[in-house]
Amino acid sequence: MGVSTLKQRIKELSPARRQKVDARAAELAAEEMTLQELRQARKLTQVRMAKALHITQDGVSRLERRTDLLLSTLRKSVEAMGGSLSLIAEFPDREPVLLSGITSEEATSSRHRSRR
Repeated sequence: MGVSTLKQRIKELSPARRQKVDARAAELAAEEMTLQELRQARKLTQVRMAKALHITQDGVSRLERRTDLLLSTLRKSVEAMGGSLSLIAEFPDREPVLLSGITSEEATSSRHRSRR
């Protein structure tokens, strides 16, 4: 028996099983998106995002291409799309931990007040 490719293996599956595999693949793909893909999935244009963020359309384009964002910038972008940002820390020896107080406006405000 020779080496089979993934496409060959998928063709060998029953139609019902293939449908389940396709559905799960779509779920996994939906779990990870770039900011641009997320904006497009929300059916928002760069112009609408720019207005919501009070920046230019070019600014939105640059933001979507960046690989290093401040959490506050990421939070504002997600909120402009109608969502909210949560951060989860994952470790090999415990369940994931939801980090609190680092993505909200209140946390930013309280840090600024404590520095005065």
